[in-house]
Amino acid sequence: MFLHNRNLSKLANNVTSFVTSNVRFSSSSSQQAKTAILMLNMGGPQHTDQVHDYLLRIMTDRDMIQLPVQSRLGPWIAQRRTPEVQKKYKEIGGGSPILKWTELQGQLMCEQLDKLSPETAPHKHYVGFRYVNPLTENTLAQIESDKPERVVLFSQYPQYSCATSGSSFNSIFSHYRDNTLPANIKWSIIDRWGTHPLLISTFAQRIREELSKFVETKRNDVVILFTAHSLPLKAVNRGDAYPSEIGASVHMVMQELGQSNPYSLAWQSKVGPLPWLAPATDDAIKGYVKQGRKNFILVPIAFVNEHIETLHELDIEYCDELAKEVGVEEIRRAAAPNDHPLFIQALSTIVADHLKSQQSVNPKFLMRCPMCTNPRCRDSKKWYQQLCAH
Repeated sequence: MFLHNRNLSKLANNVTSFVTSNVRFSSSSSQQAKTAILMLNMGGPQHTDQVHDYLLRIMTDRDMIQLPVQSRLGPWIAQRRTPEVQKKYKEIGGGSPILKWTELQGQLMCEQLDKLSPETAPHKHYVGFRYVNPLTENTLAQIESDKPERVVLFSQYPQYSCATSGSSFNSIFSHYRDNTLPANIKWSIIDRWGTHPLLISTFAQRIREELSKFVETKRNDVVILFTAHSLPLKAVNRGDAYPSEIGASVHMVMQELGQSNPYSLAWQSKVGPLPWLAPATDDAIKGYVKQGRKNFILVPIAFVNEHIETLHELDIEYCDELAKEVGVEEIRRAAAPNDHPLFIQALSTIVADHLKSQQSVNPKFLMRCPMCTNPRCRDSKKWYQQLCAH
């Protein structure tokens, strides 16, 4: 039996109508925001005609990926990969739902924040994507025009990596290196939150939902296979915190589940020939099937909403095609946090606690990797130290 959450693709596409009819988008709010929360993420093309520019921005971002003669090789790779990636987006409904989910999460978060922290209300969320509209630099201009008293830069990557969170924060530094920093705004940063109890509870609940669908006789033998976006070993060896932070999240989730099942961690979405974190998620599935373990739940532990890596890579390529190929008995995929009430509570609690805290920036954020040689990273950290001291 091959089971996977194809219904998640439908849910991801249907969220558009829900958001449009039930949520007031941040740009339409007429009330002056006192506190702006900028939700930072990679983003994803909402239509297939945005795929090329999306890939081009990724392939020319040296924080994300380092290539020889990148100014020429990056555009060539983007052009070459565009048709293949467009095909995948068509197979999940024509575009990424990440903006729809982020808008919904932000609106629900702010509704709770206004109650949790009335002294900093009204709160208004903004979306800043690294590689596709709404681009972070454009959103910063919108925030400046709205003139809030405070801006919270809130990374939507729970676990920190220089390639993802770091790239988003560096892009803000680069923007204000070339543009005037607005006066009379207090800035602060939420850079990582991969072990927050409510986030952990959200993942645990998503896993329980899928475990309950297995027959009782084999439920305890289901392998919980956590999967996170992989990272080049070059970055790991430089000291990137990402692998350890992913591991911490996995440990906390299994602790919450009472170590109920066998589990493992694997890595997905490798690009290019250089060595990355292993084992790859598909190789892990093949390996466990050879060992006689044929029932799985895939858990995307590093993603807070559905997008191409969950809806296509996990649901179609692994839970459907690979499962049939290698003889899996039953495989399910835990939904991303999306708009789960526990997750919305996590977002609002994290921001509310941050706003009440006297700490505007985590000291860990101001550290560079021990083997870092990136001058942009050095300059960015110094700038943030000064920015958050005001």
